[in-house]
Order: sequence, then structure tokens, then C-alpha cells
Amino acid sequence: MLLEKIQKENDIKKLNPEELDLLAEEIRKFLIEKISVTGGHLASNLGVVELTMALHLAFELPKDKIIWDVGHQSYTHKLLTGRMAGFDKLRKYGGMSGFPKRKESDCDAFDTGHSSTSISAGLGYVAARDIQQQKYNVVSVIGDGSMTGGMAYEALNNAARLKTNFIIVLNDNNMSISENVGGMSQYLNGLRTADAYTGLKQGVEETLKKIPGKGDRIVYQIKKTKSGIKQLIVPGMLFEDMGLIYLGPVDGHDIKKLYKTFCEAKRVNRAVLVHVRTKKGKGYPPAEENPALFHGPGPFEIDTGKMKAAPGTDTYTNIFSKVICDIGKKDEKVVAITAAMADGTGLSRFAKYFPKRFYDVGIAEEHAMTFAAGLAAGGMKPVLALYSSFLQRAYDQTVHDVCLQNLPVKLMIDRAGLVGSDGETHQGIFDLSYLAMIPGMTVLSPKNRWEMADMVRFAVDFEYPVALRYPRGEAYEGLKEFRAPVEYGKSEMLFEEEDVAVLFVGHMAKLAEEVRDGLKEEGISCSLINARFVKPLDTQMIQHLAKRHRLVVTIEENVWTGGYGQRVQAHVSESGLPIEVLGIAIPDEYVEHGDVNILRREVGLEKDAILGRIKKRYQEMEKRVQ
Repeated sequence: MLLEKIQKENDIKKLNPEELDLLAEEIRKFLIEKISVTGGHLASNLGVVELTMALHLAFELPKDKIIWDVGHQSYTHKLLTGRMAGFDKLRKYGGMSGFPKRKESDCDAFDTGHSSTSISAGLGYVAARDIQQQKYNVVSVIGDGSMTGGMAYEALNNAARLKTNFIIVLNDNNMSISENVGGMSQYLNGLRTADAYTGLKQGVEETLKKIPGKGDRIVYQIKKTKSGIKQLIVPGMLFEDMGLIYLGPVDGHDIKKLYKTFCEAKRVNRAVLVHVRTKKGKGYPPAEENPALFHGPGPFEIDTGKMKAAPGTDTYTNIFSKVICDIGKKDEKVVAITAAMADGTGLSRFAKYFPKRFYDVGIAEEHAMTFAAGLAAGGMKPVLALYSSFLQRAYDQTVHDVCLQNLPVKLMIDRAGLVGSDGETHQGIFDLSYLAMIPGMTVLSPKNRWEMADMVRFAVDFEYPVALRYPRGEAYEGLKEFRAPVEYGKSEMLFEEEDVAVLFVGHMAKLAEEVRDGLKEEGISCSLINARFVKPLDTQMIQHLAKRHRLVVTIEENVWTGGYGQRVQAHVSESGLPIEVLGIAIPDEYVEHGDVNILRREVGLEKDAILGRIKKRYQEMEKRVQ
């Protein structure tokens, strides 16, 4: 097995050229087998096998720096740098990350996880290299989906000024997660017509060469001009016009051609863009036919491509999807927006029913937010669905364009809280903090599936900025008997007793119930309150609790600083209420990848750990009374 010969970086260079295609086959087989068990990013990795091999052949790692945009396509890179054994615990707690991690290997030049960052990071490396008069190559690999993000163009604008080598590899597969949209996609579609491009180029060359005595000289002179013969064939040449040297398009599955092109690119003292055409999911028919489904699948059957996970109850995402469509049928002012995540956010259904009121803006969260603000200013009811982690990218627009103008944009924040296997870059554990601090923003979170539906309806009808926060996975079906109407700024008393009051946020409902049951078993009476609104804070409820309770316990799946518990604590302190606050939240630190249940145990968001902390505090309070 050739793959077993790759024990460390640069070992691929020891193979014979005729062995490379066989190695590519082995890598694909290995990835399919491993990811079918662990889950992970499959289609994107199958598409860049030869591209990654060519990069490792043309460059010297870790001296040279390869920066993977997003980074979910770095599995072959990990294999070629000696991390084959790590795939048994891929994306598991304590195991190998599914993204590049500098702490994992010197060959991982930059930690990535979000889109459109690699060119900026690469430029930073280039500047650091040149200031220190060092000699190494810098390569930023960016997918065409990431080219829908504005940050990539900010970086390209600066790259055009370079008088030193910097290589940008544009991996063009016509996909981000869902199919690409927008002007860049259309532009690349034009370049993708390889027969028209290369055939016409060759035809012009051959015709000119037939001119007696002068043909070869004319072709030579044309190739020496600034833009070369490409300028004659492809009108505009966007990248060349921006000041970049453009090479391609190159077949992304031809190792020999890729290697030759990368060697050419290294010789240019400018920013060079190498346009590479690949097929997402290559080598595995189910992934080729449905690359979006196999972007990040869970465990699946290799023979059929069928997912192993048994269908469960509705997820929060599914409930949002159904309810927003029901609302859309009755209210023609409702429009929906996503940033290249129509399937993930549940908006594919809305797009099917209301195509003229659905907008996929590509990987452009900043634009999505201000676009939504413009829609709201124009009298529409924009519903913007994003993952919590990606919403961070549109924070300035949320403050400046939405809340400052008090515009009724409805933010649907999916994947809030701990999301698991994708790790630090994808955990949604900061949104309660950074949203609640914005003047004019309302933040709420549902306890179960029925409250989720009610809160979607509340948010759509709300006339000011509002954010509805909900997690990945199955919607909780407990506490069904409690369904009081959602009233602005009001929490919900579920069980009223005395001594200890447990206030929980959203999907911490089940855990909070378990904690209450545990306290009852210990003979400690306990009230249970569904916070509902993180902002505004229900100060009347807190003041009411202070009359009959000695300890308030808050439970949230968000970092402590700026979160719900800290806001409750601040109110109690400022008001001088005779009650203590114990905040249960995620410590102020990044949380690595792993199963969500394991992660909750590690950060202290599980029954026994919380009961232990409550009993300890309760005992301390008893001693002080004595």
C-alpha cells in the first residue's frame, strides 16, 4: 500500500511518477472508508486529492506555507504529512481536528474554519517573510465558493500591489456547500468552457504559425506581452485586469500539469492566481451526484451512500422551515435570506415555494445583513437565517445598519451553543453575549419544539430588530403542558416553590428539569423558570424570586462573560436584592471538537456537576446563616 509509505511530510516525493495515480486512488478509498465511520467533510476532500498531491510535490513543507481557505478540504494534506493514524479519531474529542491546526502540525500554517480568509493570511505571511528577508513560498488555496465573500476581494486588491512572489490557487468546482451564486460564479462558468478557451487559443496559435517566415516570431512576441495570448481569447480577464498574473484553467485532476504550473508560478515575482478546475466528490458516485449532501455527512453506507443515522423527531431547523413557509403563504412581505446555506438553515423549502422572495447571497454574511436592513427599510419583513458562528462575521452590520436604525430584521440563529465535531471555529457560544450588548436588539430562545414555532411567529411580527437563537439537532419534546403565549420581555414560571430558583435559557430546558429533580431528591425545594428572553431581562421575575428564594441558578450554553447569568447577577447586585446568584455557563475559552454530550461534561454543563456546585453553594450559605 503506497499510502503506508507516507510517514511524514515530503515522503510523497520519494514515489515514482507512475505511482502517483495509484496513490490518489488509495487516498480516495481511505477517505471514503474512514469518513463513512466517523463522519466528516467528504465531497470537498475527494475533489482536491490530486491538487493537494501536486502542491506537496512542488513545495517543501513545513518551510513553504500552504494556507487552506475554510480548511475542511485538508484531509489529503493531513495524510501527506504523516497523520494517517489520526483518522480513526477524526473530529472526536481529544482526536484529530477536521480543520488545519497549528498546534497539531508544523505543516498547518494557519488555523482556518471560516471562509474567504486565506488570501489575507497569505499576504500577512508574505509581508513577514520579506521584512525578515526569509526565503519560502506562500500558497493560499481558496475555493470558488469563498470568492463570493468580500474579504477575498479586499485581499486581492492588496495582492495586486506585490512585487514579490505569492501564489493563490483558485479551486473551481462550482460549489461552496450549496451551488454557487452570483457574478463571480457566472464569470468562472465562462472560463470553465475549457474546449472553447483552450481550443480557440490553440487554433489562433496554429494559424499564426502558418504565416510564412514570421508565424513563430509573431506567436513569441504575443506571449511576451503583458497579458499574453489569453487576453486575445478571454475578454476582460478579470484577474489580470486586477493586476494579478493569471495561469489556467488547469485540470485539477492532472498531477503532472498541476505540478508544472506550480513550478511556473514560483518563478514569478508577483501575485499569481492559478485557476484549477476540479470535481467535488470525485471518485465516489453518490458524492459526485449530490455534493451538498456529502459536504459534511455523518456515518453512511459506502455501497449505497445512505446515511446510517435513523430519522428522529423534527429538528429546530425543520420546525423553523415549516413555520416560515406557513407564514410566507399568508404574508407576501416576508422574504428569506441565507448566505450559501439554504439546506443547512432550512430555507430550501421556502425557496421552493417562494422563489421570488428568497435570496441566497453566497458566502457574504456582511452583505446579507445590510441587504436585510435595506429590505426592512423598504417595507419588507426580512428573515435572515445564519449559523451562530457565521453571524459573528456580520457584527458591525448588525450594530450599524440594523440596530442603529431600529430596523425589523429577523435573525434566525441556527447552530447556537455547542455544535460538536467541527470544533472551535464553529461552536456557537458567543452570540448571547455579543447580541445582548447591542442597544435595540431583542434576543429570545425556545425551550421546546412548540415554543420554537411560537417564537418564529413572534419574531416575524415583531417591529424591531430581533434574534431567535436555537441549537442544532432534535427539538425537545418535554414540558409540553407549558405553552403560555410569548409576551415581549416576559419569562415563564413553570414550577414555583422556594429556596432555589433555576432559570434556564432555551435548549437547556431538559438539563434544568434534571437539575430540579435532583434537588428535590435532596430535599431542596426548587422553582423552575424558562427565561425565554435574554434581552430584555425580565427584572420583575427576578425581583419576585428574591422574595421567597435564597439562591438563583442560571443555566445557559454560552460563555459566562456578557451572557444571561452575568446580566442576572448584575441586576441583583445593582438592585441590592437579598438573593445570591450562581451562574452555570461555558468558561470563557474556546471549546474543541467532539461529541456534544462529552463537551458539555467537560465544560460543566451536566446534571451531576451542576448539582455539586449548587449543593456546595447552598452549604456555604447555611454556614453563613449559622
